[in-house]
This record gives sequence, C-alpha cells and structure tokens, in this order.
Amino acid sequence: MTERTLTIIKPDATERNLSARILSMIESAGLKLVSVKSMKISKKEAEEFYYVHKGKPFFESLTQYMSSGKIVVAVFEGEDAISKVRKIMGATDPKKAEDGTIRKLYGIDIEKNSIHGSDSRESAEFEVSFFFSKKELI
Repeated sequence: MTERTLTIIKPDATERNLSARILSMIESAGLKLVSVKSMKISKKEAEEFYYVHKGKPFFESLTQYMSSGKIVVAVFEGEDAISKVRKIMGATDPKKAEDGTIRKLYGIDIEKNSIHGSDSRESAEFEVSFFFSKKELI
C-alpha cells in the first residue's frame, strides 16, 4: 500500500553533516522524497510533537535535545513507506541496531540516534501535518 511517512534527522546528525547521506539511504530503498526542510523547533514545539511520551522518564530530556539544534524534516512516499523507513532506521538503541542501518552507522546513543520515523499510519498523519502544510506536499 502506498503511504507517506515522516522522518526527522536529529540534531546529532545535522551537526555532523549527515543529512544528505541519511536522506540518500532512504531514497535508495525506492522511496520518493516528497518534501524536505531544515529548521529549529522550540522546546514547546518539541513537547507538542512528542505529546505521546508526556509523563515518561525521558520526555524532558528528549524535548530538550530535539530543540537544541537544527533538524531536517522530510516526507517520503512509497509502497509500505512506514515499515521500510523503520527497517532502514534500525533499533532505537544503536547498540542493538542491525549492521547497515542508519542508527547502527550514525547513532551515538539511545537518544542521539540520528533519526526519528513515524511508527504507524496514524502517527504519520499527525507528524506530517505537524511540519508540512498540504500545499508543501503536492
């Protein structure tokens, strides 16, 4: 099924100039880059985006980190895009990620793991619309 998914190249990866490499890995899996932009989000925006984690022990650290530097947000489209991107990303903890995945190659630790990706169709819809207007997704 053709679907869209959101990825965020996190501050640790943008600081190390890895954005183009990471986007290329995803495109190489046959997914189409629909829209991409570089930005910095506020702590409040990070809290709104990660609202599903509110109350969890890592929420404060995660939102602080995600608002600490530049991020690159991108929408990819293709057959089973969500699961394909999840596979390319690898496990959340880079130490547990499979060889050749983004997190294994570039992740520093469980928080600074270089990339975020939507985990379901529902979260993809919310996440894409959080960062992109319909006009940007033509």
